Amino acid sequence: MSFIDKANIIFIAGDGGNGNISFRHEKFIDRGGPDGGDGGNGGDVILIGSNNENTLSNFRYQKEVRAESGNAGEKQKKHGRSGKDTFISMPLGTVVYDEDDQILADITENQQKVVIAKGGRGGFGNAHFISSVRQAPRFAEKGEPGEAVAARLELKSIADVGLIGLPNAGKSTLLSVISNARPEIANYPFTTLTPNLGVADLDKHNSLLFADIPGLIEGAAKGKGLGDEFLRHVERTLVLVHLIDAYGENISKAYKTIQKELKLYSIDLTDRPQIVVINKTEALDEKAITKLITKLEKIVPKNVKVITISAATHKNLDVFLREVSKLVGNQKKKALNKVVKQSNEILVIRLPEEGATYKISKRKNEYIVTGKNIEKFASRTDFDNPESVQRLRDVMKKTGVIQDLNRQGLERGQKIYVGNKGELIY
Repeated sequence: MSFIDKANIIFIAGDGGNGNISFRHEKFIDRGGPDGGDGGNGGDVILIGSNNENTLSNFRYQKEVRAESGNAGEKQKKHGRSGKDTFISMPLGTVVYDEDDQILADITENQQKVVIAKGGRGGFGNAHFISSVRQAPRFAEKGEPGEAVAARLELKSIADVGLIGLPNAGKSTLLSVISNARPEIANYPFTTLTPNLGVADLDKHNSLLFADIPGLIEGAAKGKGLGDEFLRHVERTLVLVHLIDAYGENISKAYKTIQKELKLYSIDLTDRPQIVVINKTEALDEKAITKLITKLEKIVPKNVKVITISAATHKNLDVFLREVSKLVGNQKKKALNKVVKQSNEILVIRLPEEGATYKISKRKNEYIVTGKNIEKFASRTDFDNPESVQRLRDVMKKTGVIQDLNRQGLERGQKIYVGNKGELIY
């Protein structure tokens, strides 16, 4: 399965079922009352965090996800069946953006549930509208359309430790010897084209999840080389391990280059806890190793440790894992202290609402009324049914829309449109 970390998709919730128009027909009863049932609600589209998923490849060709619509109401006040919800598994670390780049959801926990598109409410049947002045209503509501959300998905890997460094620093080799990962390894730049994940077992009860972030170069934050496509995966890591090749031409410059890219990224990542690790020291003596450590300690922050290892010969890997584990443990403790108790309710993402507000605009000899609430009423109106249309007029009078139209010069015979719904003749 190929690694896909971006996708565009439209989530479409189910439409509500239409209300039913019917009247009782009983023996010995000359004229029965209304008994049309309500329509069922449309199904929701619900995202579920899953630690069994690690890519967005399922959405490479699937551009739409739909939930089931509700059934229409029936006679004898029978309620229509509601549409089934559609559940979509999402890899942990998935961020959902709307068309304006606003975050709608951030999937970070296993089994976390988010309603990304809410199903439409079922329309009321005619039995719902009986009153002292309306004994035999011959209209029912249409079901509301379900929400449609055009979204951009972006996967930001969640790992305890992110391995960063220039190409050929030995990140893939290190990951292969400390974990169960089997990344591609070769002696040329950009061998790693996708983030590799591996679990390093410390003992029977403790382990660390490592992410090998593809090689960065100078200018990566601005899109050079592999660009900032993979810097986003560093955002979620608790600790960064900066790997430096002991045989590089200038280890100080190598350190500064990566730190500069972390700082230039849209989120400054330089304050993330780090360990600087000099790799490939198997052929160096103690004097040469001490010289390298001293050189780096002059430029790294005082709270950042510099250690040496050899991934090829496994030299000092136990020391390396112990230091990383200590840092990760401290970060997790800090995170726990910030945790706020949350309810078990499913988070529902709602589209921005205008409430009771509406706008009136004029187009030639026609008026257009727009607004969240009034358009909802219009969507439930059967414009082929005079009584249903009259109910919409009544709602517009009660909410002050008709009065505002009159003030703007509405005359008899002119057409009124509510959103993009059917026309009303004043």
